[in-house]
This record gives sequence, C-alpha cells and structure tokens, in this order.
Amino acid sequence: MTDTTDTTDTTDTTAEDLLSVRDLRVSFPGKGWRAPRTEVLKGIDLGIRPGETVGLVGESGSGKTTIGRAILGLVPVASGTITFDGERVDTASAARRRALSRDIQVIFQDPYTSLNPARTIGDTLSEPLLAQGVDSREARGRVAGLLERVRLPGDAAVRLPREFSGGQRQRVAIARALALRPRLVVCDEPVSALDLTTQATVLELLLDIQEETGVAYLFVSHDLSVVRFMSHRVCVIHRGEIVESGDADTLTRTPEHPYTRTLLLSAPIADVTGQRRRREQRAALAQAG
Repeated sequence: MTDTTDTTDTTDTTAEDLLSVRDLRVSFPGKGWRAPRTEVLKGIDLGIRPGETVGLVGESGSGKTTIGRAILGLVPVASGTITFDGERVDTASAARRRALSRDIQVIFQDPYTSLNPARTIGDTLSEPLLAQGVDSREARGRVAGLLERVRLPGDAAVRLPREFSGGQRQRVAIARALALRPRLVVCDEPVSALDLTTQATVLELLLDIQEETGVAYLFVSHDLSVVRFMSHRVCVIHRGEIVESGDADTLTRTPEHPYTRTLLLSAPIADVTGQRRRREQRAALAQAG
C-alpha cells in the first residue's frame, strides 16, 4: 500500500490549531554494528484544535505511539516541527519541557504500572501540584476535587493503588493527568488493558471531562471502533505514514484507503455469518493489495 487518501485534508495544520505537527520524522538506531537507522515516522502532518479529539489509529508497530512520545519529548525528533500554542516544543530545553507539563499531559496504557505502588493516591495526585509550586493546603483541596471529578470515593486519597481495580486505577491516572489543568492530553491506548464494560465507563468519563473543561485529546489506539466513538477527526497511520484522515463519522463509514477498510473489517462482531463474510472481504483486500 503506497497510496494515501485524505478525505477532508484535515492533517494540514491551521492557525487555529493548539498543536501543530509538520513533516515530523523520527528514526531509531538499527540492530547490529553499523546498521542503518530505521525511519519510523515519515513526514507526519497533524493538527489538533482547542477542545477537539483527534484519533490516531493503526496496528502495532505503525508508529502511532511514537507520535505521542515525540510530542511529549520522550523520543528525539530527526526533522520537522512540533508547535504548541504557537511555540516550538521539539527544540525546547529540559527546563521548558517541565514547565510545559502544566499544559501537556499523558495517560498511559497500563493502569497497573503507571502508578507508584508505594505511594498513596493522594501523594501521587499531589506530586505534580507541589512540583509546580502549589502549597500543600491548596493541593489537598484540589486532590479532593480531582477524586470527585473521576468518581472515586473521598477516602481514595489515603489508599494505595493495589486496593483498586484496573478501571479505578485508570481513573486515578486520568486524575493525575488533569491535576495541572492541561490544555492537551495524549491518551496512549488508555483503555486497551481494561475489560469492555470498564472501557465504556472510562471513555464516557473522558468525554464528560472534555465537555466540562474544554481539554483537547490526542487519542491513540489500535481499535478503530473506540477511536470513532471518541474522536471528532481521525488519522489512520500505516508504516509511519498517515494514509487517510478526515471527519470521524465519514472516514469510518466510507473509508477510501484499503488499509482503513482492513482495520474496519478486523473489528470483531457478534455474528458468526457476518464475521465469516468479513474474513472473506479481508482476504480479498489482501490479494488486491
């Protein structure tokens, strides 16, 4: 698959964007001595407006998580630009990056490993506030408000992560991401480690928080059905390139790129006959590709 499709030209960035990614390229060292570097992102263009959710979907190894990590400054950028609210962040110093954490936060995939098991929930949520100079009295008040916002009991602050279920731990992770009242949150597969019922609860919570606060999300997932539920716009990434992008409803109902159609056909459905028909359609697409 070498062709790319842009249903509404939404990967292009505009002056209205809160986050603007232009011609982003990231490469990693090859395996072995003198092995050439491997380019994992090949000229990514992406824009996110204030209060908007842009879904980034692709299979494992497509480069979707690397985009989020580049925005967060966790991987080096080979070339291109990342701009947040008009400021270049790909070249920002470590000190400036720490300051930017007030506006750009992340929710990681695994609620079991993203929390320190030796710290109480209150300590975990207070830490970013204290680091930004909030006094301890105000921090305690804001922690109580955060726990209420993510629908956890007030005594959660004095408990340890092991006392909570996976869904509750992910709500703690969401509260931690919201502690500094960010304007953008990178959601890196935030529900993939949860059962379906808990997934729905967490997704609804993220939507409610967005409606209340106006926060923008970059929602990274391998599941196109989840991305469709969450997103205003969707970008499909394959082998380090965005192959199709557009309005979430339009793209998921009438995808134009073969890879996007394959992703849609890969989603399980509770219908044996329908699932068999999807397998046949996937096989036909594979032969055509």
